Amino acid sequence: MPTLKEQFWDPVAGFGVTFRTMFKKVVTEQYPFEKLPTAPRFHGRHQLNRWPDGLEKCIGCELCAWACPADAIYVEGASNTEDERFSPGERYGRVYQINYLRCILCGLCIEACPTRALTMTNEYELADDNRADLIYDKSDLLAPLLPGMEQPPHPMRLGPDDTSYYRGAFNAGTTGTTGEQEGDE
Repeated sequence: MPTLKEQFWDPVAGFGVTFRTMFKKVVTEQYPFEKLPTAPRFHGRHQLNRWPDGLEKCIGCELCAWACPADAIYVEGASNTEDERFSPGERYGRVYQINYLRCILCGLCIEACPTRALTMTNEYELADDNRADLIYDKSDLLAPLLPGMEQPPHPMRLGPDDTSYYRGAFNAGTTGTTGEQEGDE
């Protein structure tokens, strides 16, 4: 036989959430017109980063593709030559694609990258009306060239070898081409 508490109090307590929220002001997001800033560690669109002289950080190791649980990343590495150098090491990512139809934005590829070449931005508007446009190529993913950077292929400007690049043994404020500091004008 149910007790008096079970008969009367439990149903009233069950509606407690309903009664508490019935009289609160409704919060309506005005999304397309008012875009709120994302959280600092938000996982958005990927970006392939560059060194301060413009060379790509991606060394074509394919670890990001191996770490991806959704199999959304395709990387094809190639060797650098002295005539055509795209990254400071002996290899670079010749083909780099991320399929956002499959990507779950988990960030495991970011953790797997040994050179911090791949990071995630705060860009979250990835919808499109064409499926082919959601497969981002290397040209779509590369960070833009900043002032003082040079479009690859070109020789290494920040140090004599790839070890100085990877260990940060160069002066990040100089481009190596003119020897001026970025802040000096």
